[in-house]
Amino acid sequence: MASLRPDSAVPLAERLPPLRGRVTANAPLSAITWFAVGGPAEVLVRPADEDDLATLLAGLPPEVPVTVIGVGSNLLVRDGGVPGVVLRLGKGFAGIKTDGTEVTAGAAALDLNVALTAGEAGIAGLEFLSGVPGTIGGALRMNAGAYGGDMAQVLVEARALDRQGNRQTATLTEMGLTYRHSEAPADWIFTGATLHGTEADPKSIGARLAEIRANREAAQPIRAKTGGSTFKNPPGQKAWELIDKAGCRGLMLGGAQVSEKHTNFLINTGTATAAEIEALGEEVRRRVLETSGVTLEWEIKRIGVSSGEVA
Repeated sequence: MASLRPDSAVPLAERLPPLRGRVTANAPLSAITWFAVGGPAEVLVRPADEDDLATLLAGLPPEVPVTVIGVGSNLLVRDGGVPGVVLRLGKGFAGIKTDGTEVTAGAAALDLNVALTAGEAGIAGLEFLSGVPGTIGGALRMNAGAYGGDMAQVLVEARALDRQGNRQTATLTEMGLTYRHSEAPADWIFTGATLHGTEADPKSIGARLAEIRANREAAQPIRAKTGGSTFKNPPGQKAWELIDKAGCRGLMLGGAQVSEKHTNFLINTGTATAAEIEALGEEVRRRVLETSGVTLEWEIKRIGVSSGEVA
């Protein structure tokens, strides 16, 4: 994979500042993404903690791109891999604490774990997070939501580091959260957030969590190799209905398939390439536009370069 750095004679991994976390050159990404496809990261960095991440960002040449992948859900890594530094925040960013009706969580905390921790503490309003397959960092970036809730309803404050390693904070208003979108600067790497809920009986919260889990298992292909919801719902409409009406249920391209169970999910049946999954998604978009006049927008984030592409 070609590097984006002008000085490509020196491997990028050797140009990073000294770190306490793990650094892996030419790191495979397919094994840690939900679609299980895609090429390698030029360099994969797992910072030990926020200070380690700040050191990396402050010492990284400004021309080197930085990409955050979280737990690899809602993500399609192209077959040519990802140039530059790929960040995967780990346990140093996964803490969860409760205080009254507030929950403070690191960016690597699983959305499900945040919902469960809140429920055990008698904090209602965060149950929707149990239906979001990802981490708090990703939820902040895209205003993730499900089952009637989203981050815009519960966010108190987001915390991040910018590309220079400076610490930043943003209130709900400053984040500019709208449907599956935030106005946060693109170079911010979220490190955590404070969320709020309301006091409630843990048993009633537990019942709601169980209801969401049952609904997900019944309606979504959660055990398949998938990236979750593929396209955003157009205003006043549901993407899956438009896809179904366009005759795309079960549609295949190579090893990629539109789910029979939920048409807004694309699946790697076992042999798909990232190119096949992306091309299938584009074919779905073409058919929906042709049959309904609606242009679907990708919700899944696509990163990296195509196989053979020079970065």
